[in-house]
Amino acid sequence: MNINLNNLYMQAKKIMPGGVNSPIRAFSSVQTTPSIIKKAYGPYLFDINKNCYIDYICTWGAIILGHNNIQIKSQIKKFINNGLHFGLLTEIEIKIAQLISKCMPSIEMIRMVNSGTEATMSAIRLARAYTQKNKIIKFDGCYHGHSDFLLTCSSKKNIKNEFSSQSISDGIPESALSETLSCPYNDYESVEKIFKLFSNQIACVIVEPIAGNMGCIPSQIKFLKQLRILCNRFNALLIMDEVITGFRISLGGAQSYYKIDADLTCLGKIIGGGLPIGAFGGKKEIMQNLTPTGSVYQAGTFSGNPISMIAGYTCLKILQFPEIYNELNKKTTYLINGLNEVAKNNNVSILINQCGSMFSIFFTKNKKIQSYQDVVLCSKKKFNFFFREMQHFGIMFSPSFSESNFVSLKHKKKDLDKTISAAKKVFKNNVFK
Repeated sequence: MNINLNNLYMQAKKIMPGGVNSPIRAFSSVQTTPSIIKKAYGPYLFDINKNCYIDYICTWGAIILGHNNIQIKSQIKKFINNGLHFGLLTEIEIKIAQLISKCMPSIEMIRMVNSGTEATMSAIRLARAYTQKNKIIKFDGCYHGHSDFLLTCSSKKNIKNEFSSQSISDGIPESALSETLSCPYNDYESVEKIFKLFSNQIACVIVEPIAGNMGCIPSQIKFLKQLRILCNRFNALLIMDEVITGFRISLGGAQSYYKIDADLTCLGKIIGGGLPIGAFGGKKEIMQNLTPTGSVYQAGTFSGNPISMIAGYTCLKILQFPEIYNELNKKTTYLINGLNEVAKNNNVSILINQCGSMFSIFFTKNKKIQSYQDVVLCSKKKFNFFFREMQHFGIMFSPSFSESNFVSLKHKKKDLDKTISAAKKVFKNNVFK
């Protein structure tokens, strides 16, 4: 007997704002009732009515090995016989910290936290203390968690300062944004201009080296190189937000991919093996300013929770084999090529950005998408229709035109072919003409 999805969602909305605990799950962006998931395995999600979906959300990038990984579950089961959390140091915290540092050499020391928001917030506090400066530079369309001073975009109101920020949420006082400067992604000339305007005031630049929250938008190599040069020249720190890209793009993250080191790196998602996690790390001389060795306060009761640590450590040990990333990239490229071909054959104008096993589908006639300003010009209406129709065929893409999709190690050729075949049918609709 099927469960009435609408009735259950109505119950959710009575007890939780929007019926969810994170807004993207409400599917309001794609104008449909959200799926309510009961279980997952490999590349598949199963809803409460046992409908199966090929999953390209992959827990927003965290599930690189596929859902319900046997090795991770086995290690968790072994560990929980000892307890769930102790509030004191454990050996597994040391082991995962050493492994992350080995894979990402720019991280000489690391501090575990519970979310990406905690990681970016703490990294910026540390950067401000270390440089003894207050202003930060961020980029439109990059999401670094929901801290007040990061939930911003460029302000169109302040004529005197073209780089001033305005909040994208109610409840944030203007004073919280006074030290945040925003500029377009992939525009290093605007960053250079900011540094000249505020030459002795910039504490740090924070950037997603491959944007994942306005769709998948890779940095131009010249853009990242220039950020590194400008930070060096003006004694500011370069913070790379690799919450999504860390261990997703390569074993060394986007820094390895671009061959550019950050002063501080923020991590999350994959390093938790499917459990809640966050971390930030960097040069020893910077990190030692954290309490208890320094005066920059940061703490968390559940930071370094051993269950998350054992799950993450197991996941990262599996990812040590280079052929894993080659396989992931080949699968993603195969899918992208297939989607592009069926779109072209049906005269549907799309542009698919891909970097490793991350990708996004934009409905546009433009030949490149490299900033948030480009993204907002794409057809949201066509994407929403595409999402809903693909869902009917058992394909689950990210429920927003401004979010990335992901391929996991467990996606098989038959899953990719089914996705391409479904898109071929959907693209025949007159909505795309």
